[in-house]
Amino acid sequence: MSTKYNPSKIEQKWQKAWEKQDIFKAEDFSKRPKFYVLVEFPYPSGEGLHVGHCRSYIGLDILARKRRMQGFNVSFPMGWDAFGLPTENYAIKTGIHPALATERNTDNFKRQQKNLGLSFDWSREINTADPGYYKWTQWIFVQLFKNGLAYKTKIPISWCPGCKIGLANEEVIDGKCERCGEKVVRKEKEQWMLKITKYADRLIDDLDLVDYPEKIKAIQKDWIGRSEGLEENWQVENMDLKLKTFTTWPHTSWGSTFMVVAPEHPIIDKLVKGTKYEKKAKEFCDKVIQDKIKDPRNVEKKKEGFFIGQYVINHLTGRRMPLFIANFAVYEYGTGIVKCTPAHDQRDFEFARLYNLPVVEVIKPLKEEKELPRKAPLVVSDGRFKKAYTGEGIMINAGKFSGMKTERARKAIGDYVVKKGNGRWTVNYKLRDWVFSRQHYWGEPTPMVECGKCGWVPVPEKDLPVELPKVRDYKPNEKGESPLMQAKEWVKVACPECGGVARRETDVMPNWAGSNWYFLRYCDPQNDKELANSRLLKYWMAVDWYNGGMEHTTLHLLYSRFIYKFLWDIGAVPKSIGSEPYKKRTSHGIILGEGGIKMSKSKGNVINPDEVIKQYGADTLRIYEMFMGPFGQMIPWDTKGVKGVRRFLEKVWKLQQKTVNSKQRTENKESEGLLHKTIKKVGKDIESLKFNTAVSSLMILVNEMGKQEFVPIIHYFKFLILLSPFAPHLAEEMWGKAGFRGLCCTQKWPKYDPKLIKEEKITLVIQINGKIRDKIEIEAGISEKEAKELALSHQKVKRWIGDKKIKKVVFVKGRLLNFVIAVGPSPKTRVKD
Repeated sequence: MSTKYNPSKIEQKWQKAWEKQDIFKAEDFSKRPKFYVLVEFPYPSGEGLHVGHCRSYIGLDILARKRRMQGFNVSFPMGWDAFGLPTENYAIKTGIHPALATERNTDNFKRQQKNLGLSFDWSREINTADPGYYKWTQWIFVQLFKNGLAYKTKIPISWCPGCKIGLANEEVIDGKCERCGEKVVRKEKEQWMLKITKYADRLIDDLDLVDYPEKIKAIQKDWIGRSEGLEENWQVENMDLKLKTFTTWPHTSWGSTFMVVAPEHPIIDKLVKGTKYEKKAKEFCDKVIQDKIKDPRNVEKKKEGFFIGQYVINHLTGRRMPLFIANFAVYEYGTGIVKCTPAHDQRDFEFARLYNLPVVEVIKPLKEEKELPRKAPLVVSDGRFKKAYTGEGIMINAGKFSGMKTERARKAIGDYVVKKGNGRWTVNYKLRDWVFSRQHYWGEPTPMVECGKCGWVPVPEKDLPVELPKVRDYKPNEKGESPLMQAKEWVKVACPECGGVARRETDVMPNWAGSNWYFLRYCDPQNDKELANSRLLKYWMAVDWYNGGMEHTTLHLLYSRFIYKFLWDIGAVPKSIGSEPYKKRTSHGIILGEGGIKMSKSKGNVINPDEVIKQYGADTLRIYEMFMGPFGQMIPWDTKGVKGVRRFLEKVWKLQQKTVNSKQRTENKESEGLLHKTIKKVGKDIESLKFNTAVSSLMILVNEMGKQEFVPIIHYFKFLILLSPFAPHLAEEMWGKAGFRGLCCTQKWPKYDPKLIKEEKITLVIQINGKIRDKIEIEAGISEKEAKELALSHQKVKRWIGDKKIKKVVFVKGRLLNFVIAVGPSPKTRVKD
């Protein structure tokens, strides 16, 4: 046996062996239970993988390998999100055509992934830039159009004057274009839109059907932002015009003293046209819009407004309310116009004080301690108020509703407004329809034709895909038109309906387009007759476990859930699968550079996995990324930690010298117990994505084995199987050298014997109102419920609690249990300590 562990000699050897035997290929319609595990496919950028990409791949690879060993038919596919701005930027920078750049980059990414020993099923590989794939992306768009969910309209967008291109929000960094650094402005332009808002309720309600962390569910719900409230109509003084507002607090309208409108709102033109305020109003709007583009998170910190010379009549009080343009009004939420009640909204209060506007209190707090005066029928802000009161209370200064509790007044006043014809109950959302146009080159051509007679007409399904033509220059022209305008012969086309002269749409789809349904294509990647065969979809879907970055738990997750639901509605996805694409979703934390600094090319601290593998080996990289910290947390890279893991694997390698046939020696019962304890711990931790503690358990076992004079062959056999998902190359090499049959990665996952696991006992301190009253011995890891039941069964604890009601229980796992009860036990139950 070689005395030195040399990963460079063994890792490619076993990667080739796995590939030759097609070990990781999933079997369609297998009788084994299926397990579809998914990781987000990458943008194949020119720089290749970095160690941050690897974390998700390695973690879910460990899970996939374990599940195969447990008898599951595992589908663990990989592909390339190749269309979009990242690849186009790389092509412009290097002068390499995007198609060639994509081919080179995907080859490099694939090489890197194979070098990591990842057990992907490469027979299911997909590429969003492949016409055979984007044919079905276009087909989905056509179905959306036919079902009234895709439309074209003029909207304000972020515009880069340098690139002459419309940008998505994610392409604007600090108010500047991600590509060229030019200052971004707002511009109206016709864009294709998808009516994702039609699915808003289902996207919220169906979160109850899936196993997502509460944090992810909360992010989804907050982004959609469903709220029930009152839409009110407000008459503009001396104009034949009513403004609409939305509020979840209709009862506070009695105290509304002014109104504001968002600077992007088109109603402003009508309100100021021909007045002395017109020019300055436009200048103010332009300034605020630019500020929002530059830093949308900070623009509202300093309240700014501009009075446009118009007043609105409060339909409840008759009060004339001045109308302002304000930087804190959000065009995308509600109606973009806000009725302001400064006594009961802190944002409104700050604005009122700034512009010396009336503050009217209409809610009297239930408690007397309050910042606002008890009586304030109409008070001009003069510094007496410190802040607005935003809680519940009793209505005052509210006509016949005065004296009513706010919980009841909210509905009663809203109904009163509706009855008077000044409003209606409705549901509002933060979510807006999805902007689906890009004036890029490298993207899926939108399969639509514009005819002067027929309007917008979809390309017939038999003519899909509409392939992306080659052009000389990838940059948009001076008018901001797509580079596809250069392909004049491609643009000119006959109308599919009337046969007349028409033109193709030259906008392409966003890079989200190909990634919002890719999980379906993995089920049937070579199908050129349909999106995917229904029988294969029934077998593989839904995705059992989907892991990705936290940054994608908003838009990508939302978009893909929407598209899946649409396909489910039209029957492209079998109804039996269910209305959600992913059963379970988890996220991993990002890897920072050494010292906790974010990795970036400009800082020169990006770590290439190729370099780590070359110096330490792929198995070292795999185990280090799992051992460096909790999988879901942000963790800095530490080269010392990498070296430590390498030393651990060298210890593992040396175990070969200690193996003997178990029949030749008496087995160590204590080490056998540790082995079975490790089997239980590692298996449980993998399923919980607690890879760091799983690795720690393996290290403890290896240290113990290293102390022994010999390691029984059966222990060695089971240990290598446990090690295999984490360090598959090393495990495979040691397995082969030991003379075991087959491949290590195809063995059955070992089972632990509960009789051989000696559970650790701990002493739990029992407190009552913070004072120690008893101590009991329990098993480590006992739950709060079990600990409580056990404690309450002890007579001493029973006597101390007596007939007092337990108000609260404080449980510190493994340490103490504190019962909080009414002060002072009754005399008959008083006992001595």
